Amino acid sequence: MPLSAPMNIAQLPARPARNARLAAGILLSTALLGLACGARAQEAPPTAVPLGAPMPAPAAGRLGAPTPARGSAPLGAPTPAPASAGPHMLDRIIAVVNDEVVTSGELDYRIHAAESQLARSRVAVPAADVLRKQVLERLIVDRAQLQLARETGVRVDDGTVNAAVARMAEANGMNVQALRSKVEADGVPYGQFRDDMRDEITMMRVRDREVDAKIQISEGEIDNFLQEQSALSGSTTEYNVAQILIGVSEIASPEFVERARRRTEDLYNQLTSGADFGRLAAGYSSAPEALQGGDLGWRSLDRLPGLFADAVKKLKPGEITEPLRSPVGFHILKLLGQRDTAAARISNKPVAQTHARHILLRVSDAMPEAEVRHRLADLRERVLKGGQDFAQLARLYSVDPSSTRGGDLGWLYPNDTVPAFEAAMNGLKIGEISEPVQSPFGFHLIQVLERRTEESSIERKRLEARQAIRDRKSEEALQEWLRQLRDRTYVEYRLEDNR
Repeated sequence: MPLSAPMNIAQLPARPARNARLAAGILLSTALLGLACGARAQEAPPTAVPLGAPMPAPAAGRLGAPTPARGSAPLGAPTPAPASAGPHMLDRIIAVVNDEVVTSGELDYRIHAAESQLARSRVAVPAADVLRKQVLERLIVDRAQLQLARETGVRVDDGTVNAAVARMAEANGMNVQALRSKVEADGVPYGQFRDDMRDEITMMRVRDREVDAKIQISEGEIDNFLQEQSALSGSTTEYNVAQILIGVSEIASPEFVERARRRTEDLYNQLTSGADFGRLAAGYSSAPEALQGGDLGWRSLDRLPGLFADAVKKLKPGEITEPLRSPVGFHILKLLGQRDTAAARISNKPVAQTHARHILLRVSDAMPEAEVRHRLADLRERVLKGGQDFAQLARLYSVDPSSTRGGDLGWLYPNDTVPAFEAAMNGLKIGEISEPVQSPFGFHLIQVLERRTEESSIERKRLEARQAIRDRKSEEALQEWLRQLRDRTYVEYRLEDNR
């Protein structure tokens, strides 16, 4: 579901490919929990905790504009050192990205986060100069996305940030208050943490709009996909694939393309001589997952780009492909592993379904958690003992889009809802109303109306097929879009002047 759409708890299908390509996104961005703020990053390498991937550095300031609280200074302006520090250091300019600057402090912040992520992923850290250039390029691409978001009016409200923070807390086995305490104990102002989270969601929304929303899928493609699925036996194979991408601009000269080809050949020769794939990916790949050692995660063939699928199915675990050419550049793939899984994604077997409805309330400054719980408990009593109609109360009080339908979520399939909601729902008898249940979206009263077990409808199968095809296409489309965005971004490097 696009993050810009209303968040209905029942409309959250899993999207493995999208999650993999956004590995530095919300749920995996918890390296920030172990990082100090940008100023501290200039004093000493921060200490990271073993949780997730790096967050973006504090946002930069526009040229000539006042310095934002969490960003870099205007062009040529110094960044004040902490009061307890010794001599004051200028936060030197490393690059200019359109009308914003990237400073040494921001780059150091991101390098420390990248090193922590690589260490957690057990990927050898590239040489310092190689990693520095790689991280700077990532910072430039992130900055370009955030600039595009501002120019095109993409905004992320506080409610969306709250939900994302709650999902991060849940993923790390803590509540929001414990997460906040951990962030602040590590020296990161909670406001900055939320701003960084807002930036992550903003980039996801821009990608949804500029990439996913423009992918075209024909009915014929869906028909062909379903025919392929019906030919599968009871199990399918998943592949854990990593890639190195040497990107090539669509306007690149023949000389540039040749240099990229030679660099890819050189990397291939290093790999065949025993070099570490993850280390080279982290140092040279221009793909989004480079700082995860190029790891794309586990995918079935139908969720890999066609070029990748054709190459990977010929490999044995541990083997690499020869360089492959695609519209976005040159690729080297490595098969990290493969495994047999349960039935194919689009299954013809009967599926347990639940018809449920709910009332959702969210915690806010005006309504703290204790008040939310009390109000939901009161609504539950009004239904159970007062005989009031659940649907009418949902229309009056629920803040979920389903409130207009009396809280009715329709027939839900497994994994349609977030884990906390599904677990509580599955524990209810027909007609039973839950106690207040917390999820990343707030607190719910859940009532199960019916249950059934039957084959998925053809509409459901076609929807799942459409999503699987979209996931496969989005991989290539994202890389192409990022390349085009980078090509039209003005960048002035000042790295050598500031070293």
